[in-house]
Amino acid sequence: MGPDPAEVEVLVGLDVGKTSHHATVIDTGGEVLFDRPVTNSQAALEALLDRATEYGVSALVIDQPGSIAALSLAVARDRGVAVAYIPGLVMRRAADLYPGEAKTDTRDSYVLADTARVHRSRIAWLTADDELLERLRVLSGYDDDLAADVVRVANRLRDTLTTLNPALERVLGARLEHPAVRALLARYPTPDALREAGRARLLRLLTRHAPRVGRRLAEEVLAAVASQTVTVPAEQTHGRVVADLAGELDRLHARREQLAADLEEAFLAHPLGPVLVTLPGVGPRTGAKILAEIGDGSRFATGSQLAAYAGLAPVTRQSGSSIRGEAQSRRGNHRLKNAMFLAAFASIRSPASKAFYDRKRAEGKRHNAAVICLARRRCDVILAMLKTATPYDPARHPRQPKTAALAA
Repeated sequence: MGPDPAEVEVLVGLDVGKTSHHATVIDTGGEVLFDRPVTNSQAALEALLDRATEYGVSALVIDQPGSIAALSLAVARDRGVAVAYIPGLVMRRAADLYPGEAKTDTRDSYVLADTARVHRSRIAWLTADDELLERLRVLSGYDDDLAADVVRVANRLRDTLTTLNPALERVLGARLEHPAVRALLARYPTPDALREAGRARLLRLLTRHAPRVGRRLAEEVLAAVASQTVTVPAEQTHGRVVADLAGELDRLHARREQLAADLEEAFLAHPLGPVLVTLPGVGPRTGAKILAEIGDGSRFATGSQLAAYAGLAPVTRQSGSSIRGEAQSRRGNHRLKNAMFLAAFASIRSPASKAFYDRKRAEGKRHNAAVICLARRRCDVILAMLKTATPYDPARHPRQPKTAALAA
């Protein structure tokens, strides 16, 4: 663990890059002690932090909490240097307060350091990550990438099916999540191939993968194929694309299923995983994302701070006597915000969450706004659970006081 932020005497603003960074080091009075480019290597980063600590207790200030900054964070952790995180959007807006319009590495690193100097009590300070949390972060990020690939391939497959036979796409397009549909398209990717296969073969294939709905699906497919007698140009070429996409989609789903098992294992292996999963709406996937971003919750004093960090706190729009109400924040940690939103949405099936959601809807809020309010309300409970390592219990974690509920 690094020093207490209140003890920091020297701030190292680091504008990170793939091959090299730029560092500006300032003291608590805002005077630049030195600035220089730094190679993205262990030796160069260690030399930077060692020189900074010669001037006093140091802290590293970054605008990226991982990826190309990962080595910087690891070196800071090993050197016992505190790390402050300033989101990119906040940093860009803070830069407008400084003279000049140029965007240079030197200016950006100075803005980072000086923003942390002025607002050290308001920014996020990162804790040292343990191995399990980093594993959760890596697996969750890979799962997000695979989910995006699934959407991309499925959309391309639907588009190709629409080109071949719109009626067939209407039957199969919404069912691409089912392995029976993917197996069908990989084996018989064109309307002509489906006609030649005939009812008996389609029934055997579909009922093998979907015993309950295979017969009905086969009839719907045959009806869709029979409704169009015109053959589009290059049907066989389109068919090759359909078969490839169906196979790729099947492989992506298989990878996600295996990854889900790995995520669950890592999530439940963490001491706080079994605690967090007791909260309604939190499963291994969303729980892993929440735990990876929050950790043990020690860096957040209140649920309001956690909500602000996640971008769940409402933003009031007011100018003079004109009050325009509240809007959703576009700041915060988007990975955490998405996970909290999904968990809150899934929790609506529980009585307490359903009652709160219904109340917000009765107040005139749209669905997404009501779920955001619910996610904000649950920040206090999640933080209490993590800090005390206590499983969710409605009796132990009662509803918020009226003032806190109104703030949500």
